Amino acid sequence: MSRTRMIAYSAGSLAAALSYQCFGTYVQFFYIDVLKLAAGWVGVAMVVYGIWNAFNDPLAGQISDRTRTRWGRRIPYIAFGTLPLILCFILVWTPPFRTERGQALWLFVYFFLIIHLFDTLWTFVILNWTALFPEMFPDLRQRAEVSGWRQFFSIPGLILGIALPPMVYGSLGWPWMGIIFGLITGIFLYISLWGSREHPEFQRDEPLSFREALRATLANRAFRLFLVANLCIQFTFVMLTATTPFYAKYVLGLGDAETSAMLGAVFVTALPFLYLWTKVAQRFGSRQALLAALGLFAVALLPFLAIRDFRGAIAATTGMGAGLAGLLMLTDLLIADVVDEDELGTGVRREGMYFGMNGFVIRFAVSIQSLILTQTLRASGYVPDLPSQPGSVLLGLRLLMTAVPIIALAIAFLATRAYPLHGDRLVQVKARVMRLHEEKRAGRVPRPAR
Repeated sequence: MSRTRMIAYSAGSLAAALSYQCFGTYVQFFYIDVLKLAAGWVGVAMVVYGIWNAFNDPLAGQISDRTRTRWGRRIPYIAFGTLPLILCFILVWTPPFRTERGQALWLFVYFFLIIHLFDTLWTFVILNWTALFPEMFPDLRQRAEVSGWRQFFSIPGLILGIALPPMVYGSLGWPWMGIIFGLITGIFLYISLWGSREHPEFQRDEPLSFREALRATLANRAFRLFLVANLCIQFTFVMLTATTPFYAKYVLGLGDAETSAMLGAVFVTALPFLYLWTKVAQRFGSRQALLAALGLFAVALLPFLAIRDFRGAIAATTGMGAGLAGLLMLTDLLIADVVDEDELGTGVRREGMYFGMNGFVIRFAVSIQSLILTQTLRASGYVPDLPSQPGSVLLGLRLLMTAVPIIALAIAFLATRAYPLHGDRLVQVKARVMRLHEEKRAGRVPRPAR
């Protein structure tokens, strides 16, 4: 595949990151603070949403794996789901009901329905776009390069989805923010669609039932170890993101602009290191590269035990960027190898179920992080809005920025060390998969016993 199409496919990362970060960061603020919908009602809707958000990933993955059309298994969901996704994203920010007109109940119903519809469409479109990655790029060299390009687009999407909305809705209003961001999302998804392709021989595979698919997925030892590592990595991300505003305000005494600069420095620094990690993965393998990234990121957190000012914070967060780049791009390489090995046992390409189950498991990272953060604040004596917090709170925040994520990274390191798809075994898997694909293209592959 040409580099142009590889880059085009990767552009979908900007759409995925921009739309979901904007939604996740601002939707509750918009409905509670701007539209004055009762926070309790929003909380109820978000609890149900959280449950649906977890379970719809494996469901969408299994449906995708079983889809058979003349356009392929994944591409139809992207091609025909993108426009409804854009419209739904816009509708999130343009509700027709207002509490001041006595329509609070209708606004709640609208909010409940629209967030579930948005998440369902987002899952089907983005999961299928993600599931194309292992199929389109079968060898490590291509996978490492494309994973680097994906994160090259994803990081600006993250920054724009978090930092840009206040400037847009502050000057143009919330509806125009929805329209502008929705159009950007659509443009990059359609660019990605142009760069996407499927192999028709995989549609001839006889799909597994949901029970068979779930059993085979959870029985995969390499996948279970990957889930442990990835859950810990995602937990580290959300813990640091959630703790940073408290740490910046109370430990360092920084304002909002300086806090944004802290977060921005991490992502900006990560961009140039994507190329380096691509080369490391191609040279030493994805498992070895991930082990190095985990160690580097853990070491980069240690300065947060001691820094006391903005200059130190920028230096520390800049150091985090090098390891962050590796963590962002390398996990997809490991799960792609898992999918390859699974095909040897089941005879079927099942990217949808694997990416769906991964999405299901990593949702728990937010719940675990929230529990640890809130209980640490409570136990340490945190009092909201005090200009200065007691020393016990400051110590707790330093530990949340260092010890807690470092423990999670250590668990991820051990799980990655035990991950079996590397070295000679991985070489053998790749060779057998190549032969299997040649047989599938020739139309002479029996279904393996299950």
